[in-house]
Amino acid sequence: MKNKMPNKASQRDSQTATLCLPLLAALGIHGGKMHSASNKYLLAAAICCFAAALAHLGCIVFGGDWYRFFGAGEQMARMAEQGLWYPTIVTSVIVMVLLVWALYGLSGAGAIKRLPLTKLALILIASIFLIRGVSFVGLMPMFPENSLTFWLISSGICLFIGGLFALGSWQQWSVLGVKNA
Repeated sequence: MKNKMPNKASQRDSQTATLCLPLLAALGIHGGKMHSASNKYLLAAAICCFAAALAHLGCIVFGGDWYRFFGAGEQMARMAEQGLWYPTIVTSVIVMVLLVWALYGLSGAGAIKRLPLTKLALILIASIFLIRGVSFVGLMPMFPENSLTFWLISSGICLFIGGLFALGSWQQWSVLGVKNA
């Protein structure tokens, strides 16, 4: 008969899981499994927001070259290279907003616990993305350093993500109105 003594790796995994339980419960993940998510559009929108947040975080970490690559303008790139706080603060705010929006996408999809005001948040998020996507012509003069490529690509991305949020919210509309759903 074999002695079933737990090894160090399984003890460490058990300790890690125990430490993470409050976070997992807050996100609505129980028993190692997420609630089944029924809305692929909101899941895709959340993934897009997470990816956009990572790209913006990359600008903070990797500096001027990343700001240039993503078309944020030479002025932002130079300020980042000089170590000025402005690009980091602006980009950090964008990262935080995108992460919150991703969480609302997951919440609306049913992948995590319902967040407060999910229905309203999803409407606002979809609207902001869609308005940003179509209003670039009016915004361009306010940011002359940004390239036309930046405006076309970022506006297309915003329209795409806004469309995902809008379609997903429309599909979930009846579920989003139910309390504790």
